[in-house]
Amino acid sequence: HVQLVESGGGSVEAGGSVRLSCRVSEATNWPGCMGWFRQAPGKEREGVAQKTTSSGSISYADSVKGRFTISQDTAANTVFLQMTNLNPDDSATYYCVASALSCLMARTAVDFGYWGQGTQVTVS
Repeated sequence: HVQLVESGGGSVEAGGSVRLSCRVSEATNWPGCMGWFRQAPGKEREGVAQKTTSSGSISYADSVKGRFTISQDTAANTVFLQMTNLNPDDSATYYCVASALSCLMARTAVDFGYWGQGTQVTVS
């Protein structure tokens, strides 16, 4: 049973940077697809970034391209989301997600069977 434990959220000024971490535990093998979703109050849940763990294939939401970077440290069983040039629209609860499917197949939130507890990022 895969468990995802996030860390690294907090408050930051506009233009600043934050790095989120997601440690994968209780997994025999890496899930096929790892990623990050976010949700702000009153807004739809949004897929931010995802990475196929075996091939390295990566995709980003248009709203974060060029500012966010997803990466993986296989030895540490950890996935990161480096966020730069943050603006108030980036304020949300960020969730680490995992799917047994490849990222080509895991297209929406329902395709990700494992979710972290969420970590808040506030940009002012």
